[in-house]
Amino acid sequence: MDISLFYFADDASRTDQGRYDLLLDGARLADDAGLHAVWTPERHFHPFGGLYANPAVTGAAVAAVTRRVGVRAGSVVLPLHDPIRVAEEWAMVDNLSNGRAALAFASGWHAVDFALTPEPETAYRERKTTLAQHIEVVRRLWAGEEVIRLDGGGERVGVRIYPAPVQPDLPFWITSSGRPDTFRLAGELGGNLLTHLLGQRPDVLKRNIALYRETLAARHGSSARGRVTLMLHTLIGRSDAEVLELIREPFSGYLASSLDLTGTSGPTVEGIDELTEADREALLRRAFDRYSRDSGLFGSPDTARRTLRSFEDMGVDEVACLIDFGVEPEAVLSGLHRIADLAREHA
Repeated sequence: MDISLFYFADDASRTDQGRYDLLLDGARLADDAGLHAVWTPERHFHPFGGLYANPAVTGAAVAAVTRRVGVRAGSVVLPLHDPIRVAEEWAMVDNLSNGRAALAFASGWHAVDFALTPEPETAYRERKTTLAQHIEVVRRLWAGEEVIRLDGGGERVGVRIYPAPVQPDLPFWITSSGRPDTFRLAGELGGNLLTHLLGQRPDVLKRNIALYRETLAARHGSSARGRVTLMLHTLIGRSDAEVLELIREPFSGYLASSLDLTGTSGPTVEGIDELTEADREALLRRAFDRYSRDSGLFGSPDTARRTLRSFEDMGVDEVACLIDFGVEPEAVLSGLHRIADLAREHA
């Protein structure tokens, strides 16, 4: 099992300076310690994840301060963008990193994000179909093919991207919050799979991974296995009790920010904005208890080893440790050294 870092800060306004210090310091440490990759997401218009509006920008920054670690988007919300532009940007990152770029693609789920598109309602409604279509365009351009577009004069022209990427084939993932149809789509497209436990419990994850690999084998041959990357909120300390105390306040705040974002996402969570303050507090306490107990990588090194083994047994190939959920940077960086020790054990 490989171990990587994942960033998804919940508060873009906490400080006026040094907002990306933890990203860059962690990337340098990951590079030196032999971790596998550094992932950054795409988020818009909300403090939850608000530091990361464009993973190509943060990916370029990570590429510039590292030598060997993978530089990954987790994820590009592809229906929000022209796929030609996405291919161009990430071909640049691939060159800046000397062939270390990779992308996870997501369909998007938050309706407000689609304010970025020319026809928001249509784009939001058709986002899942658009995802597969846009992935095909990005992969064709990456492989050096042309795609046909209309130019400013109304003429049909063939366009290709420059600079050409270093890697001849684009390593790509499909991102799923736990919906079986998205796991199935990843298998159909022959992509890898990026997922997390905010939308599924470990037993559901195990079934979804099996579905992904069954679909992959049926479409691409029995030897096709793909790669499953699991994002886990992570802090490894000297003891379980120490870690629980360190994460209680910041991780509860992180979950509250996530709940606030979910409450504005539309009819799929109708009624969540009608919760009383007491209901919200009770919900957050239960969420904290669940995620800290069985849906994160929290605790001593021995506890972390047991957690990693359990997910490895489910078929997870890579754990992407989400570290920037509000714990003080000094404690996070100290925990990173323990993550590096675990990575060396799994090398």
